[in-house]
Amino acid sequence: MMLRSLGLTAVITAALAAGAAAPKGPPGPDARQGPPGEGRPRGPQLFISPAGEPFRAPAGAPYPVAAWFSGADADHDGALSRDEFVADALRFFAVLDTDHDGIIDGFEVSNYEQHIAPEIIGGVAPGAMRGGPRGQEDGGGDRPPRPRGSNVLQGAALYGLIAEPEPVMAADGDFDRRVSKAEAVKAAKTRFALLDVNKDGKLTLEELPKTPSQAAVEGGGRPGPLPGGGRGGRGGGRPS
Repeated sequence: MMLRSLGLTAVITAALAAGAAAPKGPPGPDARQGPPGEGRPRGPQLFISPAGEPFRAPAGAPYPVAAWFSGADADHDGALSRDEFVADALRFFAVLDTDHDGIIDGFEVSNYEQHIAPEIIGGVAPGAMRGGPRGQEDGGGDRPPRPRGSNVLQGAALYGLIAEPEPVMAADGDFDRRVSKAEAVKAAKTRFALLDVNKDGKLTLEELPKTPSQAAVEGGGRPGPLPGGGRGGRGGGRPS
């Protein structure tokens, strides 16, 4: 019995030694994405539309804001009118309203947060600060960001055009933890007005700000103005 135990111990010891000596391969596909020039592999890209819909693209592909814009631009004239913007929001509302009762309730919100856009639930992403992708506020390099009140971006605000950590529940204007179709329409109109900075009644892809995530990946550019916001955690700004 003692000999068998010694033999098993020798096998385990040899296996551990071999594993420690084996050269490490390149990082896998799940490696975290880092800004260009840091020598870190890039991971998948994410854009969260103003209505909360996630759009994903592999590293090296165009940032997926273009995919959202192309789909929302129903007449393909290169610009989003307010009607097209609202129609796109209602299209995604119908996706979330799985029982088709005209209300996004708590169960449907949980499905959204856990299965459709799980990236928006979590902590603060390193380097994603309102002042830019990397710089004064987070100290640069690989040091973690220093939270500084409202400068810290969370949830969908990292990947979207408006500072709303949870854009679906941000449309809950009466704070009853449910979102009606009327509330979704009102929120869409408010969001369009926030993004239509020059007040010409349309949005072009070129005039949209870069999301903090996009600015970090592309190494600069104009980070999002991130209007709105106000409700922390799962909420966002109350549409006016």
